[in-house]
Amino acid sequence: MKIKNSVVAVGNLDESAQFYTEVLGLEEVRRFSPRDGLTIAFFKGEGEATIELVEGEEGKQGLFMVGIEVENIEEEIATLKSKGLDLIRGPMGAPGGPKIAFLEGPDGVEIELIQP
Repeated sequence: MKIKNSVVAVGNLDESAQFYTEVLGLEEVRRFSPRDGLTIAFFKGEGEATIELVEGEEGKQGLFMVGIEVENIEEEIATLKSKGLDLIRGPMGAPGGPKIAFLEGPDGVEIELIQP
């Protein structure tokens, strides 16, 4: 498994983005609003993994999702379920796109499995 991304819910996206760019030296590569009241910004450093900051995720603050790239999503779901994790949703995906699934990890952190 390879860590693909980490998602952090923030109270003020602009202030947090300033910290990640000016203090940590990451580059903001994309920002968009998939729906009213929700904005997501993507940051990259060296390597392939990204940090995603999300503003507007009701009731959440701090780390809430870690994305992991896997070769066979069905096998990984079965393995993780056998270790006590509950499947939240998925697997799902668009034709020609990645398959994704979400499992419930400890401390309220979702584990996103991504099969390219």
